[in-house]
Amino acid sequence: MSSNVNSSLNNTRTANTPHQKIRAIITGVTGMVGEGVLHECLMHPDVEQVLVINRKPCGVTHPKLIEILHHDFYDLTPITAQLAPYNACFFCLGVSSAGMKEADYERVTYQLTMHVAELLSRLNPDMTFCYVTGTGTDSSEQGRSMWARVKGKTENHLLQLPFKRAFMFRPGYIHPTKGLQNAHRLYSLLSWLYPPLKRLFPNHLITLRELGMAMIHTVNTDDERSILEPKDILRLAEGG
Repeated sequence: MSSNVNSSLNNTRTANTPHQKIRAIITGVTGMVGEGVLHECLMHPDVEQVLVINRKPCGVTHPKLIEILHHDFYDLTPITAQLAPYNACFFCLGVSSAGMKEADYERVTYQLTMHVAELLSRLNPDMTFCYVTGTGTDSSEQGRSMWARVKGKTENHLLQLPFKRAFMFRPGYIHPTKGLQNAHRLYSLLSWLYPPLKRLFPNHLITLRELGMAMIHTVNTDDERSILEPKDILRLAEGG
C-alpha cells in the first residue's frame, strides 16, 4: 500500500476500540531511537512489561524490564519460548548505510529484520509491529538510493506478514531526549537548531519522546495508516 493511499485513509479512534495493556518487545535499545522508546515505555501506565533483546547489557534496570542477552539475531531458536507472551514489537534496530555495500546492508537491514518479524508473526498473531525506517524510503524498490530501496523492500514485506497491525515509521530529524546516553553526536551538535526549525517546519521535525509515544499508541489506535510520515507520527503521539 503506497503512502499516498495510506494518507487518504480515515484517521479516527472509536469508543468501541478494546484497550489493551501493552507487553512490548524492543530491539536496538543500545542505540538512540531504541533507548528513547524504551524510556517512554517504562514510564507509560499502559505498558505493563518490556522485553529487550541485546547483544550487550543496556544498563537499565526497572521493575517492568526483562533483558535477554543474545548474540545471533539470525537464530532466535534458543529464546523463542520467551518471545511468545507479547502483543507489541517496537523494532528500532538498524545501522547506517554509509560505507556499506548493498549486499551487506541488505543482510543487516532486510534479512535480519524479516527473520525476527516472521518468527514473531507466527508466535503472536495479536501483535502490533512497529518498524523504524526514514523519510525518503522507496516503496517502489527501484530508486537510485541504495538505503531507500532496501528499506522500501523491508517495509513492503513486513506489511505482508500476518500481524494484527504493522506500522512503518518514517521520521526525519529526531530531537533527542535530554538525559539519555545514546544520542548520535550529530544530533547533539544540531540540538540548538531545533527550536527555530520547529517553528518554521512544525510538521517535519519530531522529538524522540513523540516517536516513543506514537509507537505506544499504535497498539490501541484505529488509525488505518500503515506508513507514518513525521506529521502522522506527531498526530499519533497525541493519541489521534
